[in-house]
Amino acid sequence: MIIQGKGFARMAPTGPSDDQAKYHKDFKLNITKALGDQLAEELKALAHVSLSEGSIGELAETGGVYQLYFKGEFVYVGKSDSSLPGRLRDHLRKISGRRDIPLSDVTFSCLYVDDDFSALAPEQLLIYHHKRLNGIPWNNTGFGSKDPGQNREDSAVKEGHFDARFPIDLDYEIDGLSPGPTTLERLLKTVKSKLPYRFRYQPDPQFKQQVVVVPSAEMTADAVLRLIGSVIPDSWQIVALMGYVIMYPNSPRGYPSACRYYRGGETIDALPAVDTTHPTTGDAMDAGADDEE
Repeated sequence: MIIQGKGFARMAPTGPSDDQAKYHKDFKLNITKALGDQLAEELKALAHVSLSEGSIGELAETGGVYQLYFKGEFVYVGKSDSSLPGRLRDHLRKISGRRDIPLSDVTFSCLYVDDDFSALAPEQLLIYHHKRLNGIPWNNTGFGSKDPGQNREDSAVKEGHFDARFPIDLDYEIDGLSPGPTTLERLLKTVKSKLPYRFRYQPDPQFKQQVVVVPSAEMTADAVLRLIGSVIPDSWQIVALMGYVIMYPNSPRGYPSACRYYRGGETIDALPAVDTTHPTTGDAMDAGADDEE
């Protein structure tokens, strides 16, 4: 470029063009990103199959990673270090005891992962991959956690939490009960093993002598809890929270997330509180603590 002046002309200084400025740079190999992208692509190429015992029974008894889909939409990343079938059966059992989430709407796909590769935390690689995109709705919402901990009982469930979206189903059918007289202790242990959600209760020596008559081999969870509630002492109560059931000698204490109380031979419905000030976002920050073995 020539600049004109009085009696002279000179060339204006020129710098490197945009193309020249970009002709070299540092190369940084992001192995974790590459592996996460490859895992996601492999899972994306797989068909989705129903979350059912039939589908799970076809899987090899080994570890790996998996993705869940709800109504065709990707919602969850999980892993198992030793047994994909076992982990998926946990989810099958949990979802079967929830409202507003038919099992027919839930599908999955999975990848077997070598033991050597598991040290690279393939679940986390998938999580970071999806976090860069649209996040993962059910991770970090309490879906994968098995035991919420006793301290959770004193607080309202956060908006967006899995329990708030899909509360426990008290109309769930419990089968395989033994009709006739039994001890309360034996009945409590049976119900605890058969419910698809947690039933936490405080053991008491008097339950070994307390007799209760089970009327049928098949009863809803609500009917069984009513039966137990009719024979426990007045100082005790059963509380159906949004995500699980508890039984303690603390009647008539209230709980923020309670939806039903069984105490004094009565059943009392309640409106559970939902914490809207600290909602659960479902962001895929870290599913390691959420997805327990």
